[in-house]
Amino acid sequence: MLVIRLTRIGKKNQPAYRVVLTEKTNPVRGKFQEILGSYNPRLKSKQLKAERIKYWLSKGAQASGTVHNLLVNEKIISGPKVKTWHPKKKTVEVRKAKEAELISAKAEVAKVAAETKAAEVPVAEAPAEEVKAGE
Repeated sequence: MLVIRLTRIGKKNQPAYRVVLTEKTNPVRGKFQEILGSYNPRLKSKQLKAERIKYWLSKGAQASGTVHNLLVNEKIISGPKVKTWHPKKKTVEVRKAKEAELISAKAEVAKVAAETKAAEVPVAEAPAEEVKAGE
């Protein structure tokens, strides 16, 4: 399946990207069939070949999420933007371990609170001695 996606071409700490047409199974920095444009996020510059992009989309190529959003911004295609970033789901084991840790911490806090409450015994105050003026 053909896909239109970004491939990084910039130096270290200076990202710049090419918009390329490639096979989905090819590596991101691997070979591609055609350069369809470029995108520089630092300068906010986009140069896209709209006619070629529309041609490849009509032939069945799929745009990646980020490229789709770029194309919507540039009004090359119409439609809503897609959500491209998803937080990583934690594994079940990690989630259960954190829950167990939280439960044990809560139990320990409750135990310490009970111990401090038991240690606090109200002390009865001794009555103040009255001082007699005559003595």
